[in-house]
Amino acid sequence: MAQGLGLPLTELDSFKDQAAQDLIGLNPDLFVVVSFGLIIPKWFLDASAVGAVNLHPSLLPRYRGPAPIQWAIRNGESETGITIIKMNERMDAGNILYQEAFRIYDEEDAESLSQRLADRSAAILPEFIERIAVDGLPPGVVQQEDEATYTSMISKEMGLIDWSAPADRIVCQVRAFVSWPTAYTCLDGKLLKVFKASRGREQVGGEPGSIVEIVPEGLIVVATGGTVVLKDVQLENRKRMNATDFARGYRGILCKRLI
Repeated sequence: MAQGLGLPLTELDSFKDQAAQDLIGLNPDLFVVVSFGLIIPKWFLDASAVGAVNLHPSLLPRYRGPAPIQWAIRNGESETGITIIKMNERMDAGNILYQEAFRIYDEEDAESLSQRLADRSAAILPEFIERIAVDGLPPGVVQQEDEATYTSMISKEMGLIDWSAPADRIVCQVRAFVSWPTAYTCLDGKLLKVFKASRGREQVGGEPGSIVEIVPEGLIVVATGGTVVLKDVQLENRKRMNATDFARGYRGILCKRLI
């Protein structure tokens, strides 16, 4: 997008790169940081005349770190938000300058929530930056360190479904990891990815992972304390498809167990 608009674009893998020095050479007034994967050193932050702000997709000090959207959903939170902070050398720990809460809808996944937060962020940032240009960078509100929580990097192994887990937790796992690594299980020794799922009826008989029914909404699978409705799946070397259509075309599926 930047290239298409004819805007200067710099990419760097480390602050040891010459590109970092080139940015400082521009004598910046303000740094605005969004979805940037490197820890920014203090000497770089101090190079701007006004300071540096960061927009983070959580209600800080909760969910500091690299994957706040995914972990908020994974942990079954009903609310998240966006926070703009005055940056310092510590990760996501600067004073809060602006904060706005968002409800997390019941079947909302990380992709749709991320888009909602991005759209709102794009709407508020220009006015926020204009206020800084007129009034300067405010001191903000100090974060309560005793309320801070942290997110870890997401690994591929986190997508593996444990069917002995509570049904609600499995649904949250599917919603959180829809982009990557995508929640997955095994059917007849083949990888089965699950892109969409919801909570089914309460506890029924059968071992965890047992496929017990095909319904218009999807494929009913036993978990702890209830069932999970698989709605959108992809079997290894096959295309992604509606789970009901997939199940009807898979011979003997009601005798199978996912592991």
